[in-house]
Amino acid sequence: MDGVYSLELRLKNRDVNLYRWLRTSKLFELLQEASIAHTEALGMGREMTLDQGLLWVVTLQRAEIARMPEYDETIRVQTWPGETMHLLFPRYYRVETAGGEELLRASALWMLTDEKTRRFVFPEKYGVKIRGVTTGEELPLPTAPAPMETDREREYTVPFSCVDLNGHLNNTRYFDLAEDCFEAPARGGALRSVETEYKTEARLGDRLTLRWGEKDGRCYLAGSGEKPAFVLKMQYE
Repeated sequence: MDGVYSLELRLKNRDVNLYRWLRTSKLFELLQEASIAHTEALGMGREMTLDQGLLWVVTLQRAEIARMPEYDETIRVQTWPGETMHLLFPRYYRVETAGGEELLRASALWMLTDEKTRRFVFPEKYGVKIRGVTTGEELPLPTAPAPMETDREREYTVPFSCVDLNGHLNNTRYFDLAEDCFEAPARGGALRSVETEYKTEARLGDRLTLRWGEKDGRCYLAGSGEKPAFVLKMQYE
């Protein structure tokens, strides 16, 4: 399909959890890698962004999951951009089996920030332009997750191993953090939906207070330091 980037891969043991389903963090890592690869293919690679002191950051994400891919399964990850919304770059995703079975759809909002000031920038000032595509298979764009009651809490310090080249806790690592808190995934609950909002970055050594709760398969985790940092909501079956 014109304007849609696609990559195919076979899941290995490092990609899955103890139930042999694709790890949630690995799923979002694959979506992130596809986004970067497509952006580069569109001529908006590091020479237009990183080399100019600009960082791509994701602000909101959403996924609706029919089933998670399994160990040794070959999957196809597809992504395409929506029309730029002033400062925000919508991006859509679809994951299917090699035979065409749809496994999930996702959407995200990305933006560019200045590496030094950590503030958003106007993309047109730097010549960053991405033409949107409409396929008819777009999952609605994400919004901030609705709050849930929390009854558990702990402290967390951002470790070196979780910080990426942007200098902050990588968005994919929040899912490992969440699933280490929640009981549903450890019991083998099947993930059905994800909503995330990244409010302020968490950098190396930052201390966050994590608060979470679960009810009827709905899991909610919020983290805050000096400011609210993130909110994450996951639904398990």
